[in-house]
Amino acid sequence: MYNSEIIGCGHFVPEQVITNHDLSKMMDTTHEWIVQRSGIEERHWVTGDVSTTDLALKACEDAIKSAGIDKKEIDCLMFATLSPDFDFPGAACILQPKLGLSEIPAIDVRQQCSGFLYGMSMADAFIKVGQYKTILLVGAEIHSKGMDKTTRGRDVSVLFGDGAGAVVIRRKEVKDKAKDSHIFSTHLFADGAFAKDLWLESPGMGNGPERITVADLEAGKQYPQMNGKKVFANAVRRMAECLILALDTNKLKLEDIDLFLFHQANLRINQMLAQELKIPEEKIFNTIQKFGNTTAATIPMGMSEAVKAGKLKKGSLVASAAFGSGFTWASAVYRW
Repeated sequence: MYNSEIIGCGHFVPEQVITNHDLSKMMDTTHEWIVQRSGIEERHWVTGDVSTTDLALKACEDAIKSAGIDKKEIDCLMFATLSPDFDFPGAACILQPKLGLSEIPAIDVRQQCSGFLYGMSMADAFIKVGQYKTILLVGAEIHSKGMDKTTRGRDVSVLFGDGAGAVVIRRKEVKDKAKDSHIFSTHLFADGAFAKDLWLESPGMGNGPERITVADLEAGKQYPQMNGKKVFANAVRRMAECLILALDTNKLKLEDIDLFLFHQANLRINQMLAQELKIPEEKIFNTIQKFGNTTAATIPMGMSEAVKAGKLKKGSLVASAAFGSGFTWASAVYRW
């Protein structure tokens, strides 16, 4: 059986920066209120007709350059997103020709904030069984076009930003599993009983005879809805559980990990997780302060930023965990 490793990463965010002070001009909120509840100070939003696949393209090009490969070596494309360009076809199919690729499989992963780790798990499995050799995995989101930017929607809209992150995952023959760079294991979970605690209700085929009605629009059902307290409590508990499982599976301890790259939903969630597990603050790399929550893009964006900051180095042992809509949650351990 083969193993897989991440050989390159990249990210991209749109140029426009939206600060908390900018949001205070759109809705009844303040910089202090947002920072206290989420840790977010600013985020990037697209302008004009920029699409999710446009952001993904830039991140993919950055990752391919980082990996030092010819894009023709890519034999599978995977795209994690909750904000595709269109309902159908899938975002990966829209991205594929923009990358100058054709015929290789183009797969969408729709697991929201856990999407990147779900995609990473799938890529690792594909490579382990020998089906593919070099997989390009991207997470990209545009939230700014789909949020209620009034006081009614502030609890959700202040949290999200636009951006993309990508990695190249490649087959590797591992000689020393303790020391060689590779993905050790991934762990995926879901509990759909909580689906309506974090969801976008309309438009949808489950809404009756019509995907969306005037009444739906007036009620704001076309915007994301979140039960914040329930999401927060479950995120801390589930991320801790699956993180410990990942470590136990690989006979590792928390102190063995060099860097923790968690999903960036809320800085307070990551701080609570660190407090409960007694993880030193300097071992956690957070980006939410300047990017907000970019759902499927947060972890690969964090990888790319950590490399550039000198925090993620060759040989680093890394642990990641994510939690999001579904509810879904996931974890992974890998050596860079």
